[in-house]
Amino acid sequence: MPKAVVDALPNPLIVLDAEERICLANVAAEDYFQASSNVLLRHKLSDLVPFSSPVFGSIAQARASAGVVNEYSVAVGTPRLGGERLVDVQATLMHDDPRYVILMLLERSMAHKIDRQLTSRGAARSVSGMATMLAHEIKNPLAGIRGAAQLLEPTLNSDDRALARLICEETDRIRDLVDQMEVFSDERPLEKSPVNIHAVLERVKRLVTAGIGQGVSVREDYDPSLPPVLGNKDQLVQVFLNLAKNAAEAIQHNGEAGEILLTTAFRPGIRLTVPGTQERITLPLEVCVHDTGPGVPEELRPNIFDPFVTTKPGGKGLGLALVAKIVRDHGGIIECVGRERGTTFRVLLPMLRGTAAPRDFDGDNA
Repeated sequence: MPKAVVDALPNPLIVLDAEERICLANVAAEDYFQASSNVLLRHKLSDLVPFSSPVFGSIAQARASAGVVNEYSVAVGTPRLGGERLVDVQATLMHDDPRYVILMLLERSMAHKIDRQLTSRGAARSVSGMATMLAHEIKNPLAGIRGAAQLLEPTLNSDDRALARLICEETDRIRDLVDQMEVFSDERPLEKSPVNIHAVLERVKRLVTAGIGQGVSVREDYDPSLPPVLGNKDQLVQVFLNLAKNAAEAIQHNGEAGEILLTTAFRPGIRLTVPGTQERITLPLEVCVHDTGPGVPEELRPNIFDPFVTTKPGGKGLGLALVAKIVRDHGGIIECVGRERGTTFRVLLPMLRGTAAPRDFDGDNA
């Protein structure tokens, strides 16, 4: 197959010899592994993918069966870069020369991220309509109920006066809930400016450190070459402060000492198409909040950013929905990733246009 045809394929494709050395890699594979073809050709697949990955089982099965082997939803780690990506794997023996196996990685993560973004967007719009209705149809009667209770309170005996105060307190609680939901109905354009995401995270670290007790430490691991984000600094602080506080509460609720880790990285290759246009944007700026708490139950993760979904006893389930809305307003994506211990909230953001991307790390200097 001509190299030009292979390079035209949108999915990462590599060819492996009998010793699983990389003999050919297309442009999408270079983008996926963030290394040039010349570098990839000097490595075995095991240098890029952990030896425990199901990918190797698929390759062995393809060699044994001389057919096509498909594996779905495979977590493929990239130790050189860190993190994991969810892919479908297709391994095919090359019939002309059975020493070689063609391995194609079909990325599922982007479809999942788009789906989650659209789901969060739809949920936010639903809450927006609900918030507007509540503001107009409930807050005015609440004010009347509270006013009537206040007028009655002086004329009542001590037992009934306590009930009147209870009415006032409960109407205040409902009003506060409606006020929180009204945030979702604010569709005004954000006031954006270049923001240093590390300055945002350092402010979040100070606030969280001052508010948490013993047993929870906060560390950071930043990529100092990260370009600025075009966004609203106060709202970005709100996003990561919410995530960090949730992490601290999860650790403390678990009753064990734990750690929050704030990380940033440049991840080229994450691209989205703007709905209704031909424009494609990149989301190369990755900001993660990792914790060592009990983790989010797997069955809740797909809906964790929906309104009224919460893991906290007595929680309202609006904090993460608001976080998702702010990230969406910045043109980004947020996802919840389970870990062996704890949870990672991963935010992908666009960088400020016109700024230079940091040079990709290449351990082989090629």
